[in-house]
Amino acid sequence: MNSSFALRRALAAAIVLAAVVCMPAQAALKIDTSGVDLKSTAFKRFRDYVDAAANGSPGYGFSATDAATLYQLSPKEKYCTLAIRLVQTQVDDADARIAQGQRPAVAGDSYLEAGPMISDLGLTWEVCRTLISDAQRAQWSTYAEQTIHNIWNPKAAKWGERAFEWTGWSIDNPGNNYYYSFVEATMFWALASNNETWLKFLREKKLPALTAYFGKLVGGGSLEGTGYGAAHMRLFAIYRVWRDSTGEDLANANSHVDDSIRFWVHATMPTLDRFAPIGDQSRVSVPEIYDYHRRLVLEARALSKNEEVRDIASWWLHSISIPEMTSGFNLRHDLLPAGTGGQPPQSRLYEAKGTGHVFARSDWNRDAVWVGFNAGPYVESHAHQDQGGFTLFAGDWLAVTENIWTHSGIQQGTEVHNVLRFERNGTIIRQREPSTSSMKVISANPQSGEFQATADLSPAYAAGAGVKSWQRSIEFKGRTLTVHDTFATSADTQAIFQINVPVKPVLEGHEERAGKLHIKVLKPEDAVIGSLEFASLDKAEFRSGWRIDVRGSGQEFLVELDAGAP
Repeated sequence: MNSSFALRRALAAAIVLAAVVCMPAQAALKIDTSGVDLKSTAFKRFRDYVDAAANGSPGYGFSATDAATLYQLSPKEKYCTLAIRLVQTQVDDADARIAQGQRPAVAGDSYLEAGPMISDLGLTWEVCRTLISDAQRAQWSTYAEQTIHNIWNPKAAKWGERAFEWTGWSIDNPGNNYYYSFVEATMFWALASNNETWLKFLREKKLPALTAYFGKLVGGGSLEGTGYGAAHMRLFAIYRVWRDSTGEDLANANSHVDDSIRFWVHATMPTLDRFAPIGDQSRVSVPEIYDYHRRLVLEARALSKNEEVRDIASWWLHSISIPEMTSGFNLRHDLLPAGTGGQPPQSRLYEAKGTGHVFARSDWNRDAVWVGFNAGPYVESHAHQDQGGFTLFAGDWLAVTENIWTHSGIQQGTEVHNVLRFERNGTIIRQREPSTSSMKVISANPQSGEFQATADLSPAYAAGAGVKSWQRSIEFKGRTLTVHDTFATSADTQAIFQINVPVKPVLEGHEERAGKLHIKVLKPEDAVIGSLEFASLDKAEFRSGWRIDVRGSGQEFLVELDAGAP
């Protein structure tokens, strides 16, 4: 290592350490573990996972936080020894890369992993402080401070003496999953080190931005969709850590946490193993309930003060296809209590006005028909061009975005959604971002789930793009969804009504069958119905699935979709 660099780093570390030591004891990192049942199966599974790591066999994704968490519950020195070793390795690796003029791993992917990496450091610093040497504290402080500084000052970011400017992606967007990671890193370090500068920064700027943003997202959920929206598990964890450490209850400053429990329960398919596929699905394309969704609801339940909502959460947690975490690195989240018993919501209809979604079902039984409809803000990079889109499920997918059958899970275009596809001289007209469509539920029966809604999708298209207007009305009654479109286009633009289905459709006049789904085209009278096998476009990307295209004259479509018998 360059001697002058080493000297400067040592001096900087000494200054940072002195500042930390001299801080008034106004804050401390605390995570309340009093609700953990040490006799539960969840605790035993977690303890066995950490013990395996302590014995030299760490599972995939094992972290210092796992070891430090168990130390809080079972204070054996071997757990802190392991946590300290893991953090020290992280910091040493970073210093080695910095000395070579490179960015450390914590800066990778625009600092996306800074949250879990610095929270590892922060929790270990707090829980295992008596076993951490002064030299380690100095080294860890320098690393953590530089990371936090770089996150919030992208143009002044540097490592060592070398500038490493980055884009600053989403440092001012509370609706983006990166923001939660940045706040997580800052919060854990600020609380562990009692750094008043960063604490003030959080209190006055970054946390108020979160509560203000989600205070407007009535109905819960995320404008990033249900794939990246699962990152709210980290958002809610941030709320919990801040509450436990400072007594400030950010979660109940608005209704978003309670609403999000309702959102996810209603967005879950009747079979309780899948969820509404909204936006990018990058982890796996098929939207299967996973540990992340379980953690999200566990975190939300731990924050909620509404007993009815907590009861709904308990029912969901005990009823879904994964009644416990499936991956070792998620086991510690099952330490959060799921409660007992519970029951589903009384209403079979739910409207999330902030995200622009309506979910309805004919029953809470597993053979129920489920419908989703979308019309609202299109403002996030992981959202899709699905304004006006619908989904129909009964036992399995009947009409659903083709995106769930793709390799990537990030096909965003109108051509893969159940919308009107507008083509101008053969070229698809894209929905524009940002834009905000509107929806109104004009009649509803919460007891049966039946409803009617209208949506104005005109704002989703730029002026002069060929789409002058588009209104869509839907009616869900019994096991039938009726879709009615009216629109106006320029002379060189054509509208195509499209439905994406998982199986090959069979044409019967003006009617189609795709598995259990029966589709009847009522308007236009001169409708021409065709189909496309997506694999014919790109077999590597489109693994299966078909699209039904309906063309015809006039400016109106009226189509009935019958889910068939249970």
